[in-house]
Amino acid sequence: MHPIAFHLGDLAVHWYGIFMATGLLVGLWTANRRALRENVSPELVTDAGMWIMAGAVIGARLFFIVTHWEQEFAGQPLSKMIFIRAGFVFYGGLIGASLAFILFTRKKKVSLWKFADIMAPSVPLGHAFGRIGCVMTGCCHGKACELPWAITYPDGHSTHPHAVHPTQIYEAILLVGLYFFLIWLWKRKKFDGHVFSIYLLIYACLRAFVELFRGDYPKENMIGLLTPGQVTGMVIFVTGLILFFKLPRKLEKIPSEAKPNSP
Repeated sequence: MHPIAFHLGDLAVHWYGIFMATGLLVGLWTANRRALRENVSPELVTDAGMWIMAGAVIGARLFFIVTHWEQEFAGQPLSKMIFIRAGFVFYGGLIGASLAFILFTRKKKVSLWKFADIMAPSVPLGHAFGRIGCVMTGCCHGKACELPWAITYPDGHSTHPHAVHPTQIYEAILLVGLYFFLIWLWKRKKFDGHVFSIYLLIYACLRAFVELFRGDYPKENMIGLLTPGQVTGMVIFVTGLILFFKLPRKLEKIPSEAKPNSP
């Protein structure tokens, strides 16, 4: 565990931020490649990426504050809620990013579901980089285990000296696999929103699986026998089901203003 990559004077540059930024750039690059095949302007994808990133950060932070309210934030002033310490929850980021994306497509007057399919495979790819950042930070860790691939965090970490499941690595590997599957599906999709709805369905399942090995949830955060991630995953899964069965079975054309400029 090495949260800080290096210092620029008094500024500490964290590995988590580096991996998050790398994931964003790689995700946008791959989405741009798909956009070109759909005759969509790469600049439109980049602009959407900025909106998505802003929505993701706000949503992930708010979700973290809500889920850790009693332990860390109750009674704290607003400034401390924002800056008391780093902490984000992916599901909150997904919700915030989705809302920002909807606003963006309305503003630009482009097809929501066709554009969502272009962006969808890049989400698990960028997320995988973020999970590597979690390893370096020591968050989202697993339960104690004695498996050969278990990892032991250094003195000062809440799990030390016990070896734990590398749940961040589990999820990163599954996310990369999901990325390649969605790429395969995108080339064969039957309707606009097909890829995005399948992403929601599969990610909810794989996240629920990884949650079985997570060991970082306080008992008071559990909802019965379920973790907050599993409960939220159920909502995401149902949303994916509704989209898959209710979206119109058609492929829309991209408006001319969203296409790349001619040379």
